[in-house]
Amino acid sequence: MRRRIRKIEQRLAVACGQKHGRVRGYADQAERWQKQRHLRKIRARLAVVEHQIEQGRPSITVGGRRLAGTRHRLAEAGLTEADWRKRWTATRLFLTADGESGAPHGNYTFTVDPEDGSVTLVLPEPLRYLANTPRGRYRLACTVTFHHRRPEWLDRVSANQAVRYDIVHDPARDRWYLDASWATNTTAPATPEEIWASGARLLAVDLNADHLAVIVLDPHGNPVGEPHTIPMELTGPATTRDGHLRAAVTLLIALARSNGCTGIVVENLGFASARWTGRETMGRGRRGKAFRRTVAGIPTARFRERLRGMAYHQGLAVIAVDPAYTSIWGERYWKSPLQQQTKTTVTRHHGASVAIGRRGLGHRIRRRPGVTAPDQRIGRRRATGQAVSLPRPRGTTSPPRTAGTPQQGGKTRPCRSDQLVLFPDLEDRSRGHQAPTGPVHGELANARQLHRNGQNGIPSVVICVVRCGFLPW
Repeated sequence: MRRRIRKIEQRLAVACGQKHGRVRGYADQAERWQKQRHLRKIRARLAVVEHQIEQGRPSITVGGRRLAGTRHRLAEAGLTEADWRKRWTATRLFLTADGESGAPHGNYTFTVDPEDGSVTLVLPEPLRYLANTPRGRYRLACTVTFHHRRPEWLDRVSANQAVRYDIVHDPARDRWYLDASWATNTTAPATPEEIWASGARLLAVDLNADHLAVIVLDPHGNPVGEPHTIPMELTGPATTRDGHLRAAVTLLIALARSNGCTGIVVENLGFASARWTGRETMGRGRRGKAFRRTVAGIPTARFRERLRGMAYHQGLAVIAVDPAYTSIWGERYWKSPLQQQTKTTVTRHHGASVAIGRRGLGHRIRRRPGVTAPDQRIGRRRATGQAVSLPRPRGTTSPPRTAGTPQQGGKTRPCRSDQLVLFPDLEDRSRGHQAPTGPVHGELANARQLHRNGQNGIPSVVICVVRCGFLPW
């Protein structure tokens, strides 16, 4: 809301139909009056929110805001008041016990015996008279069995390492579930310098509204094999969209492992600021509305978080790079060579993926001019990246270079614009792109500076959750 207020105030400071610098005023007085009215509403809402935050009482509904709103639309949801009350009570009711290392089977409050699957729990003092086992414990009449990650769970409970248990109720199925979760020690993934030194491949990904453009790059930045397109249909409820996103990430990780890649390179995208400002910066009319809908449908942060967590468990590093001009330069320098190299249809997004991958490898995006392709009669034309620099002749055969002699080739240092951005400035050419809040490795601009400063951005713990069901008590 503060960004929106600031943007509207900037445009209101310019007269109608005029332009001051890069700020354009509103078209006419009618639009200007509507914006002034809208500005007063936003300021009133902002004052209420700031007061709630200052008092420490934000608007939080325990049980779910959507479920609370369903109470007023029972007919549309197809629920009766009794059914809604069951869901509301079940969502707000849960039993949780954190584990303790050294306790029997990793948890003293809730104990699951790995031999027979029996569950016992410690009763509170007012309910101790209901205990059916010694020391105030109650044994459930049913047993549980874990199927997902069972070997890992057995290793932890056998070594008396901490395991957390949650008992929840599903009113739709009328079943109780026991969830087990634990934290695992994380290992630091390979740094960009280690990946470059190992000579491993990287998988470059260009995120779009409805698909992922993917290509494999060798250590020199040359495309390897055919470009791939992974469809991503993000429609339906939130759970359905999240499932489709996980399926796309699963295919992406499988493609990386099948091609021997040690990391995945993505863009450091973020449209939070652009979404808040809306029509002020993203256009008006029919085209602007369509563009805003497209941007709103790109799951930048969710994709990055899902990829980071799922790739970590597969031993893959995730490198986030500056997204500036990747689509423009990818289409200009890599779309045509890729089309000549492969028989499949190549789009500008595949060229952008090459640009993203080369930036993640520390190479310049643009192909070196003046290098011809091999003879088409001898071998098929390849989109060689010309990333390996050829040193110019040394010694007496090379003419001496004076201060006035211009540099003739041999430039191996990448341009400043091809470097990764340490902390992207919101006011530069990459406006709207924000750094991810999650621990995505390699998101800093210069991997060597990242290695020196020790800011690896590595997650401290990874939570594993398994679930099993048993009959009602």
